[in-house]
Amino acid sequence: MRCVIARFPFDLTRSGVLESMKGVKPELIIGESVIIGRRTYPVKQVGQVVTGQDRRDFSAGEVLRAMTQLGFTCPGPPRTAAPTRVLSPFQQASAMLGAPEAV
Repeated sequence: MRCVIARFPFDLTRSGVLESMKGVKPELIIGESVIIGRRTYPVKQVGQVVTGQDRRDFSAGEVLRAMTQLGFTCPGPPRTAAPTRVLSPFQQASAMLGAPEAV
């Protein structure tokens, strides 16, 4: 399939991407990702390996679009837990006693 990544045309196939990523250790995933085989890779790492271009030359969206068209699963960015409010010792004691919280 013909894909344009960073203004350059590439003829990518699903088997070609699988072969290119074989033996490549996945990096830490911070943003978007692609599941290739049984591994989950950061989208920019896949783009760099498959195209041979520097990661700064293309966007994650270009690679996501190409990988989705090739049939790879592209889950959204990892979800982080909502930040919890840290209570002061005084607020903790008030909560345990059932008294209204002091501001």
